[in-house]
Amino acid sequence: MDLIDRDIEPALLHISKSFSVVVITGPRQTGKTTLCKKIFSNKPYSNLELPDVRDIAINDPRAYLQNFEDTGAIIDEIQYAPDLLSYIQQIVDNNKRKGFFILTGSNQLLLLEKITQSLAGRAAILNLLPFSLHELNSYNPHFTTNEYLFHGFYPAIYSNNQDALFFYRNYYATYLERDVRQLINLKDLQLFQTFIRLCATRVGQLFNASTLANEVGVSAITIKSWISILKVSYVIYTLPPYYENIGKRLVKSPKIYFHDVGLVAYLLGIENISHVKSHPLRGELFENLVINEYMKNRTNKGLEPHLYFYRDSHQNEVDLIQTSGNKFDAIEIKSAQTFHTKFCKSLNYFENLFNKRINKKIVVYAGDMETTYNGCAILNYKNLFLRKKL
Repeated sequence: MDLIDRDIEPALLHISKSFSVVVITGPRQTGKTTLCKKIFSNKPYSNLELPDVRDIAINDPRAYLQNFEDTGAIIDEIQYAPDLLSYIQQIVDNNKRKGFFILTGSNQLLLLEKITQSLAGRAAILNLLPFSLHELNSYNPHFTTNEYLFHGFYPAIYSNNQDALFFYRNYYATYLERDVRQLINLKDLQLFQTFIRLCATRVGQLFNASTLANEVGVSAITIKSWISILKVSYVIYTLPPYYENIGKRLVKSPKIYFHDVGLVAYLLGIENISHVKSHPLRGELFENLVINEYMKNRTNKGLEPHLYFYRDSHQNEVDLIQTSGNKFDAIEIKSAQTFHTKFCKSLNYFENLFNKRINKKIVVYAGDMETTYNGCAILNYKNLFLRKKL
């Protein structure tokens, strides 16, 4: 398989001309190393996951970095030797060269605090998520919806022709053994495994720590801590509700989504594509896929997502709200292949609430017919970001 061009490449090149250090974060195995080696092929490469390399970087950081004082470097998994960032600061302050160090990491918690302390004003951060639909389309434009939901979007599945079930089984086991044990001291790993699988059953639903705590058999405080672990290790993210009062956005319950739908399918016990077709959470999986596309479309440009959902006390709900200044795109997501006029109902309700502040009303679904109905753009999910205008 030839290398797939990543949508983030223009933003990465642009930012590397403005900052001395570029940090690329994101889930494990999203192609961070491949991307860096492609774009910065003239730079030496160092991988801190290798024990001998890591040992030198930790115990003699000056000697380690001396190899890169003239050229800069790509340094993989920088979170294994975070104290290097202080020494990198000295180097970039002395030479002032842009795009000198390219760093990768797959753990926000261990990275961001150190970057803030040591490289404030010197480093830019980009998030590389799994493949987007646009990226995968260049590999195979003929995947069905159920194939996307089952296989997910991790590059290794496509570049190595890996069996999806085998890939996610090993990805999950490695994540538990490496990242989770690194972040927290778990006395009972099975409880955490129960927790993460319960999160999968709640994809697209409101996060309720007390309910999860009762089901897992731990405290609500522990559940909130574990949710944070899943977020900083790029397994899940939470989508906040939209309120005009920003304070309410911070305290009201968010919804749970996963960065990759293939992992959700695995955690739900889906073992083949036929299981996807009849699964009761297929609609939620599809919703997760579409929201991920909006997320990737923003992060691949180096932008904040600004994504929310809307729900009021009368249970009126819009699946996705994307803000732009003081205006909105309102998006309804349906896994159906047939468009129904009722799909626009919640969008029209939301438009009446906010009057002239709606940029676009969009129904994203799995059908082929694309048209406009009652001011709503009706779009197939595969074409979301393949066209200039919605």
